[in-house]
Amino acid sequence: MSRPIRRGCVHLVGAGPGDVELLTLRAAAVLQAADIVFHDRLVSPGVLARAAAPATLVDVGHRAGSPGRDIPALAQRMAEHARRGEVVVRLKGGDPFVFGRGTEELIALAALDVACEVVPGVSSALAGPAAAGIPATHRGLAGSVVIVSGHSRESGPDWTRLRGDTTVVLMGSARLDAICAEMVAAGWDPGTPAAVVVNATTAGQRSVVGRLDGIARLAGRLNPGAPSILVVGAVAALAVRPGARP
Repeated sequence: MSRPIRRGCVHLVGAGPGDVELLTLRAAAVLQAADIVFHDRLVSPGVLARAAAPATLVDVGHRAGSPGRDIPALAQRMAEHARRGEVVVRLKGGDPFVFGRGTEELIALAALDVACEVVPGVSSALAGPAAAGIPATHRGLAGSVVIVSGHSRESGPDWTRLRGDTTVVLMGSARLDAICAEMVAAGWDPGTPAAVVVNATTAGQRSVVGRLDGIARLAGRLNPGAPSILVVGAVAALAVRPGARP
């Protein structure tokens, strides 16, 4: 029997990687009870459709090139609805605590003395590669995984330090060429197997496999600008054929 869904509470929910069937049971139940849903821009329409029919949907997603998200202001908006006794859902892609800034929102809500529930989600960092037939770990081949944000910053990741048997780069579509070049410049073997998965777990999923020094060029044939995941490491060579998604 599922736990009761608390009113007057903000439910910080992971929407998963895109496929609506990868929502957790708790996430689906909370959405069905929602009065208002504050959602990220890239949450799939199928997931949003799981919200209760009368629920208000509010797009609060950050867009590249736009001013940064005002988390205190967003927390205040959610708090106002929670104080009215509503079921408030903050719906974030993947898992809220994997490069989702979920912790910052949780802290802001706690400062306003608002009750919160965290509903973890399936992270695209693992689900995306898996959907393309790429394991994050493999016995005798990869025993560690490093997950890195590919967002543009003044100083990029320290690729001499951020290296696992498998390295997964999220949110790197806009900088894919630069990221791969930075890795090679930091001493990574240019021939390391690499893969890019775009629109992971959705009907538009596509993937390509190659070498680190050529994967960005190959990925340009897919869907430039779509959400993508870069996987670098020997496991990338284990991928199923591109496009062979069941």
